[in-house]
Amino acid sequence: MSFDDEVQKINARKFEEMLKGQSKPKEKGSAEPTKPVDLTDSTFRETVKSYPVVVVDFWAPWCGPCRVVSPLLEQMASEMAGQVKFGKLNVDDNPVTAQQFQIQGIPTILVFKDGEPVDGIVGAAPKQTIEARIKPYIGGTKDSPYQ
Repeated sequence: MSFDDEVQKINARKFEEMLKGQSKPKEKGSAEPTKPVDLTDSTFRETVKSYPVVVVDFWAPWCGPCRVVSPLLEQMASEMAGQVKFGKLNVDDNPVTAQQFQIQGIPTILVFKDGEPVDGIVGAAPKQTIEARIKPYIGGTKDSPYQ
């Protein structure tokens, strides 16, 4: 095994350990972040597979409706910490993932259950609507209307 192979193996192991540490349920006084995590083309797939339910906001900095939805998602990330992981993916900086999920309008919010997209909302929506689309997947086995 070459030195580069060994370094890659170590990096992969460390990354897995880091993700496992983030997936633990939130405990009182826990240091787990309660804000959406920034996702990239390289971290997206591993992140959505690492948590039972992940909500991803596909957005761009120039998008007005995205700026309306963002604070709602930050609030829900805090309220649902330990149950749902929230992430944000800038579609301008990460076109591969945006294209993979055929994101044509932003904001688009996708709900992932066990690594697979199961629901979504295109456009700005009120907090109650977003919550209603997420809650059936927390601890449930709802079939996907989205695939």
